[in-house]
Amino acid sequence: MNFIIYIVAYPLLWLLSILPFRIFYWVSDCLFVLVFYVVRYRRKTVQENLRLALPKLSDSERKTIERKFYHYMCDMFLEMVKTLTISEEQMSKRYVFTNIELVQELEKTNKSIILFCAHYASWEWMIIMGKYINSKGFGIYKKIQNPYFDRLIHKIRSRFNAELIDTSHTIKAVLGNESKGIKGVYAFVSDQSPMLVDANFWVDFMNMEVPVHTGGEALAKKLDMHALYLKVERVGRGYYQATFVPLAEEVKKVPNYDITVRFIREVEKQIHAAPEYYFWTHKRWKHRGKNPKK
Repeated sequence: MNFIIYIVAYPLLWLLSILPFRIFYWVSDCLFVLVFYVVRYRRKTVQENLRLALPKLSDSERKTIERKFYHYMCDMFLEMVKTLTISEEQMSKRYVFTNIELVQELEKTNKSIILFCAHYASWEWMIIMGKYINSKGFGIYKKIQNPYFDRLIHKIRSRFNAELIDTSHTIKAVLGNESKGIKGVYAFVSDQSPMLVDANFWVDFMNMEVPVHTGGEALAKKLDMHALYLKVERVGRGYYQATFVPLAEEVKKVPNYDITVRFIREVEKQIHAAPEYYFWTHKRWKHRGKNPKK
């Protein structure tokens, strides 16, 4: 069944990916109507998240953000599909790094980099970074159950000198690379909620105490890596600019969990500035108030 779903879906995805951008975003507009009004995909979850995270806004203000978010979510999903066939030249024009020289300078220290990322704006097109750096780019991701679509995600995200590492193999893969002298830039999308059994640190995120992933910081400290946040901003439909924000100068001298807290604070700034570009469909705050130490 997995294969049948794949062979039916793949030609459609490929055809979508080759559409001119003007038609491509018209398709996204149509998809928005279907997802928002007909399917109503996770709308209760989105509404609850917005109510929890942005309680000072009025109902009408949150409804406006909700609608804008769904419109953007459809754009972003199709932009991921577009990655199948988009040229390097096109992506370089549409996803611009404002200070890539920072990464290039850090590479000269012969240390790897942990890149903290959030479910904000486009985290898919960051793969074009491989065009500008000498290190290998690695993206940490959760394996998809359908093996055929999992391979497709690998194909999409492994362009431009990038490689995916399954979350269950992260530590082994990073340690293996370091032991071989392979330096890399490891992208962690770290703002999702871990399972309670794995929670070892809690932080106020949008004024709610929740557990957060700390694996990126732990690896940075263990292996003396640089720690950066990738601040991505949408500057137009299908256009982004990304800025690298240092989270610590010397990671081993920073108190435990400070890097993780600094990352969360950067994410909060972006949410407050333009909340419609945060990924509200995931239950980020489902464990709020469940800290066993409180």
